Amino acid sequence: MNNTPLLKVTEARKVFGGLVALDGVSLSIGSGQIYGLIGPNGAGKTTFFNVITGLYAPDGGRFELQGKTYSPNAVHRVAEAGIARTFQNIRLFPDMTALENVMVGRHVRTHGLHHGVFGAILRSKAFIQGERQIRAQARELLDYLGIARYADSIAKTLSYGDQRRLEIARALATEPQCLALDEPAAGMNATEKNLLRETLERIRQDGKTILIIEHDVKLVMGLCDRVTVLDYGKVIAEGSPAEVQRNPKVIEAYLGSGATHG
Repeated sequence: MNNTPLLKVTEARKVFGGLVALDGVSLSIGSGQIYGLIGPNGAGKTTFFNVITGLYAPDGGRFELQGKTYSPNAVHRVAEAGIARTFQNIRLFPDMTALENVMVGRHVRTHGLHHGVFGAILRSKAFIQGERQIRAQARELLDYLGIARYADSIAKTLSYGDQRRLEIARALATEPQCLALDEPAAGMNATEKNLLRETLERIRQDGKTILIIEHDVKLVMGLCDRVTVLDYGKVIAEGSPAEVQRNPKVIEAYLGSGATHG
């Protein structure tokens, strides 16, 4: 049995001027897990996401995906390595259709396989066949996320919840080993959150590993296999949801920040 973690981060560090945003953060995520990263506002959660996905260059640490070291120094290289992410503030191509948005994600994996620059210019047979395949795969992902009916709709016209699902579809189009979701339930009502939970559980069942930042602690505790809690850029707790909920440091961090999570 292979016990190698799918994603392992050791002593990640990030400093902005004199502010230490990440102070030796480590975590290890097993293949097929839904792993939660929580903490009060300003704890360093999004900074950690930005570091492991190449948006910020780390000031220290070791980063491994499927037992191989990767360097998070560029977003496209991290995507090629096998990590795809969504953002707290939705970052779609607003004036493109839903289908086109997912096709963009698909091109990360297929660029250069079906055609080169000259193939695209000359509209070669390989280029046309490749584009048809990408379009078909993008439609399958929209159907998978339950938004196929909006394939030809302009992204900015979709509801907030459907834009969230579209962003997940685009991330899945890159065929990631690890799907990193930054506040996917933000702005959703109770019905949309339940649908999101069902969607994430299905994605996990289909072989993907998920790392999630989420302020809705109830959602995290009911969804995740393991949870790490950050506070002031440091890990203060790690374990099962039940273990984390009972941890005095976690209780103090949330009560001390004025949070009212249950």
